[in-house]
Amino acid sequence: MSRLLIHVIAVMFGLGMSDSFAQGLALNGVGPVNQSMGGAGVAAPLDVVGAIHWNPAALSGLQQPEVAFGATLALTSQQVTSEIEFPFALSGSTRGEPGASPIPYAALAYRDADSAITYGIGILGVGGFRSNYPASQSNPVLTPQPPLGVGVGAIASEAEILQFVPTVSYAVTESLAIGFAPTISMARINADPLLLAAPDDADGDGNFTYPYGRGSRHHWGGGFQLGAYHIRDDWHYGVSFKSPQWFESFRFKTADELGRPQTVSLNLEYPTIVSIGTAYSGVEDLVMAVDLRYLTYQEAAGLGNSGFRPDGSVAGLGWESIFALAAGVQARLTESTYIRFGYAFNENPIPNSQTSVNVGSPVILQHFFNVGASVHVREGWILSMAYTHGFENSIEGPIQTPLGALPGSSVRSDVSLNGLTVGFTMRR
Repeated sequence: MSRLLIHVIAVMFGLGMSDSFAQGLALNGVGPVNQSMGGAGVAAPLDVVGAIHWNPAALSGLQQPEVAFGATLALTSQQVTSEIEFPFALSGSTRGEPGASPIPYAALAYRDADSAITYGIGILGVGGFRSNYPASQSNPVLTPQPPLGVGVGAIASEAEILQFVPTVSYAVTESLAIGFAPTISMARINADPLLLAAPDDADGDGNFTYPYGRGSRHHWGGGFQLGAYHIRDDWHYGVSFKSPQWFESFRFKTADELGRPQTVSLNLEYPTIVSIGTAYSGVEDLVMAVDLRYLTYQEAAGLGNSGFRPDGSVAGLGWESIFALAAGVQARLTESTYIRFGYAFNENPIPNSQTSVNVGSPVILQHFFNVGASVHVREGWILSMAYTHGFENSIEGPIQTPLGALPGSSVRSDVSLNGLTVGFTMRR
């Protein structure tokens, strides 16, 4: 099992991960089992992936050692529409071309038969997004930067977050377990134009332009998560705390208007996530689970502040902290076949007033429907699949500038999502 996991990890480093399959930036589920349950996993350890991701203590609820690996293929549909009345009337609509994004995962859990300790490790794509809008001569927000237009030109953005999660769960009693996991993260962020950097007028023509922010390397970060898992008769309860992911300063190698090299450094964080959950297994061949979460985007560096600094740079993306709900049900049809249905809801972290600075942040989805199944394809091997649909959502607000909102302007973002998750689990 350990050799198999090593091979899977090697493959994962050849994959990227992104797209707004998420509660804002954070994914609402990882792996086909957890995803098809709507992401509910704090008190329902149905597989090693969901347990490691949502509650380290829930590893003690697994019945046997297992290895799981697979990936999600996520595709968002994105469209931006904007209009202005001054200095001339102009309006247009443009569809983005983000393409399909792979989101990989791999996890292992092991416990000796006579031990109270369960060990695990996960390598998980836990968050991200991608957008890609071409420049336009009719869509104001995508027209060139002044003086040739009133927008920022073509918009391309990408965020990828991968976590290494070595986990330990200790069964204090037969009904109570506690868990701990340090989290080691790698993140890569690209943004063009880089609105979080100050615009410059290196050519002296009196017009300031924002630099590009492409080609950033992966940056390191870290944090931890704690959890508790309790069983009382047919009821299961869980609680977990994910600390912020504190990253080193993100460094962007860019250039000024004359092409002279410059380095821009930004402080960005992944938010704190607090989750509580319950599950019920008192009906034969049925498991029902519900989770409630709170994600602190407003307190995360680079995400929570809003407005423009005196140098013209965007102070932050203006995201708000949100609540999220995940609910799912699993039914066993035969000894070797399971089906699942799940629903996830989260508040939208981006207020309407911040639409224009978040055109490249397609993280506004609120309602997700999930369906999935698992089949034992041979002894010890399970094939699982899940389909997710993120229902279309939109936000709309004025075009923001360092001098304030542009009078008579509006910009609207529309996003929807479809995703397919496929994975294998080996148990012994």
